[in-house]
Amino acid sequence: MGGHEPTYFLRARYIRAVEELGGIPLILPLVAEPSARRRLLDLVDGLLITGSGPDLPPHLYGEEQHYEFPLVSERRADFELELVHQARKRDLPVLGICGGMQTVNVACGGSLYQDISAQVPGALDHRQKTTAVHVVHSVTVAPQSLLNKVIAKSKLMVNSSHHQSVKTVAPSLKASAMAPDGIIEAIESPPHRFLLAIQWHPEFLFERHAVHRRLFEALLRAARRTRA
Repeated sequence: MGGHEPTYFLRARYIRAVEELGGIPLILPLVAEPSARRRLLDLVDGLLITGSGPDLPPHLYGEEQHYEFPLVSERRADFELELVHQARKRDLPVLGICGGMQTVNVACGGSLYQDISAQVPGALDHRQKTTAVHVVHSVTVAPQSLLNKVIAKSKLMVNSSHHQSVKTVAPSLKASAMAPDGIIEAIESPPHRFLLAIQWHPEFLFERHAVHRRLFEALLRAARRTRA
């Protein structure tokens, strides 16, 4: 697939969700030069920060690594954190998914549970045994939140494929959904036009579940307003 050379890899489901709902997906390269990053954002109307198998390095939120899980490359972490900062400055629409939610929280000054099962007594198993096209637990949505306005529901069923989650919500953000065990499942930024991040994977669910399709539709609506 690429040997030891760094390789770009993205599940086609993310691409398909954006394209099939009317957007034009662009995969952004991990450029290092700050001016190049700004030029990339000049080209897009919205930002989707996807999930990632490896974890964010804990030093990015002021902790040492306590558990032996793979870490995302420093280059990718730095790139995505900077894109969140730049998108917030521009009021560019942002949707974060799973690891993307964790990136949004850390970029804004929050922290993470490095491993839910080790750090949260009584937590659900958030790494489902079935494939992600199946929903496995409920999520309660905060009233009057952006998420509530987008999906028009106070509760929904989601899939679950993560071992980390938000611990301390960043000061500028607020939690807008929660699992039955108290794990935060969505965060958002009230001052911004559209900055929403969720812990589950709607790209596996959008084709069969209208409620999950609405998340991508909302991002695309916000992106069209950027273009207009």
